[in-house]
Amino acid sequence: MLETLLALGHPPVAAAELELYARIVVEPPIPAGVADLGLRGSLNFEQLLLSRPDLILSSPFAKWARPQLERIAPVLSLPIYVPGEPPYGKAEAATREVAARLGIAGAGERVVADAAAEIDRIRAALAGRERRPVFIVNVGDPRHVRSFGEDSMFGNVLSRLGFDNAWRRPTSYRATAPVGLEALAEVPEARIVVVGPVPPDARRVLPQSALWKALPAVAGGRATFLPPVDAFGALPAALRFARLFAASLEASSNG
Repeated sequence: MLETLLALGHPPVAAAELELYARIVVEPPIPAGVADLGLRGSLNFEQLLLSRPDLILSSPFAKWARPQLERIAPVLSLPIYVPGEPPYGKAEAATREVAARLGIAGAGERVVADAAAEIDRIRAALAGRERRPVFIVNVGDPRHVRSFGEDSMFGNVLSRLGFDNAWRRPTSYRATAPVGLEALAEVPEARIVVVGPVPPDARRVLPQSALWKALPAVAGGRATFLPPVDAFGALPAALRFARLFAASLEASSNG
């Protein structure tokens, strides 16, 4: 929800894991003055209390903390990621709900409309591109990846951009499927898009990996690496992925 607040132009007084946000979420940037509440798994409740919030936005994954949070301020928790369901529309609904609770419903509508317009613009710009199916993955280690399905934000955005997801098997509750690299050979005509961050050991080993180099997409020059994007973000993450994906296609066609 932090990125949603920032997109709405309403930064919070405090938030968890600001350093991780800066590395993986990246945008919108966090303004100075936002207090760091530490790790999500061990929140600094004293700092949160001192921040005197009127409302606490909490992830559904932080149910463990809800009783303590409710002693400090009302809690709003909005599910965006539900197994088997595309998350983009839920991110739109969450944006509107947060904006309404903050008394800035107009800002919520603008963020939703601007995001939809940007997705449409990118789709139109990619209209002439080769429409190969796409594997979207995170690298777990030099031999394994997490492949994102239709119920992930990446998969949902990919569909909105007019591309087919090459991963058609079931995913886990986190919208990914942990698999060996060899699974990426099952659709030989596909493109592989690796979403960062990539673990240092994998970044070092993959370029020399015989298995990686033997994948049809890699051998055919159709594997690209994107900078970090929050795999469980909201509309700002959806837009960041769309822009980076489009830029990677542009770079590969010019390369």
